[in-house]
Amino acid sequence: MVKIGKLVLDEFPLLLAPMEDVSDPPFRAVCKDNGADLMYSEFISSEGLIRDAIKSRQKLDIFDYERPVGIQIFGGDEEAMAMSARIVETVNPDIVDINFGCPVKKVVSKGAGAGVLKDIDLMVRLTEAVVRSTSLPVTVKTRLGWDNDNRNIEEVAERLQDVGIQALSIHGRTRMQMYKGEADWSLIGAVKNNARIRIPVFGNGDIDSPEKALLYKNRYGVDGIMIGRAAIGYPWIFNEIKHFIKTGEHFPPPTVEQRVAVVQKHLHKSVSWKGAITGVNEMRRHYSNYLKGMPNIKEFRNKLVILKTVEEIDEVLASIIANYSGYKFERTPIEMIDYHEKCPV
Repeated sequence: MVKIGKLVLDEFPLLLAPMEDVSDPPFRAVCKDNGADLMYSEFISSEGLIRDAIKSRQKLDIFDYERPVGIQIFGGDEEAMAMSARIVETVNPDIVDINFGCPVKKVVSKGAGAGVLKDIDLMVRLTEAVVRSTSLPVTVKTRLGWDNDNRNIEEVAERLQDVGIQALSIHGRTRMQMYKGEADWSLIGAVKNNARIRIPVFGNGDIDSPEKALLYKNRYGVDGIMIGRAAIGYPWIFNEIKHFIKTGEHFPPPTVEQRVAVVQKHLHKSVSWKGAITGVNEMRRHYSNYLKGMPNIKEFRNKLVILKTVEEIDEVLASIIANYSGYKFERTPIEMIDYHEKCPV
């Protein structure tokens, strides 16, 4: 068992990473169905919460069926972070998470996200302010460091544990790397195997197959894995990893019918949560990911991204099942979605 404060998870849990414009309640619902053990919200600006910004407030929505779930906040001001943690507590999530990992310029330039990696003392103060302001377990998501000359995650882990965090998720790149190159898990393993570290340590970065998940579990000894980009368009990865770790065997790839069923659930929950217009429009970016690998799918995909009603979209999805019934997908490593302009922390 893995414990985060009073929260108890199964052995070697799989976490859904907080991804801006992706990890909303509709997406979390299909990931939960497919084996995610703990999920995080999109990151929420502490300043936005305090200003009562509509978009920030909407991101506080959580539902009982997706528990356990954490809400992630970011910011560079101690008072604002403390106040936003108290606001988050009012909706009763299972965890409050702090984002010290987002590398995009618009966040870093405000002294938040991975920008805090340039000032470890500030990181510690921000974390302590959040821990003191809430009775919920506080976790942190961060990176190895600011750049290759400052890969100080071992110091960071000890100091954040000392001020009260209950778990740490580490992405195996520096801020300056963004998402380029291969994630380096060696320092993640070093943190986990540090005799001073008592809290769970979760690894993140480049997990695109059950084989790699098992290899990294055994090689680095982490308590669990956080999955981000690989789950976009492929939420089945969670159960596939669990099955492979348990049995050494693969599930067959999801069928056309299974893929369409997940698209429909994602769509209908999106419309229910966001409203008909926004829900339909924001689903358009997901279709190509869900239907990737299907031959001659472009004609259907082009229809899906212009239709305006759920009923019309459901008709196209039904025609996809009719046209591709019996189609066999080949098993390949999951293609990491090109999501660099966003923030899959």
